[in-house]
Amino acid sequence: MERNFGPVVQLGYLVPDIHAAMRHWTEVIGVGPFHLIEHTPFTELWYRGAPVHVDQSAALAQWGDVQVELVHQHNDVTCVHTTFAGRARGGLQHVAVWCDSIAAEFERLKPRGIEPVQWGAVGEIRFAFLDTDQHDGLMVELIERGPGIEEFFRIVRESARDWDGREPVRVVSLG
Repeated sequence: MERNFGPVVQLGYLVPDIHAAMRHWTEVIGVGPFHLIEHTPFTELWYRGAPVHVDQSAALAQWGDVQVELVHQHNDVTCVHTTFAGRARGGLQHVAVWCDSIAAEFERLKPRGIEPVQWGAVGEIRFAFLDTDQHDGLMVELIERGPGIEEFFRIVRESARDWDGREPVRVVSLG
């Protein structure tokens, strides 16, 4: 059977308090350091075909072969986060996979009944959330390969390699 998606490279958790979540992950789980992007500077963002302004912060760390993303939405704009069934408590909201072209993936997946729900960019970094959560609430996020995002993943991965527990949160500026 042909798989619709490549291997998972990121687990995305929606959290009600990003600072408490980072403390939990670093102190209890032992994952870190987290790279915190406060108020993500989206250059474009669409939800179900309409432009949307989502104010969110994200923190990313590496756990073995997979990246962990913690997302906290600061406003109540309708998007993939506010429609997540586990929003109040938080939880695993998406898994991310690489792709070479988001546009090509939209075309490839459309005949299979898989449509984009939310998509956008942060500078040259492009992503899309797909309508794959009909049964269990878990969405698939496509991350389009490119030098900027691949370098960011490398930095997150390498910072975790010999992390000694110091400097558990590192603020990142993408703007």
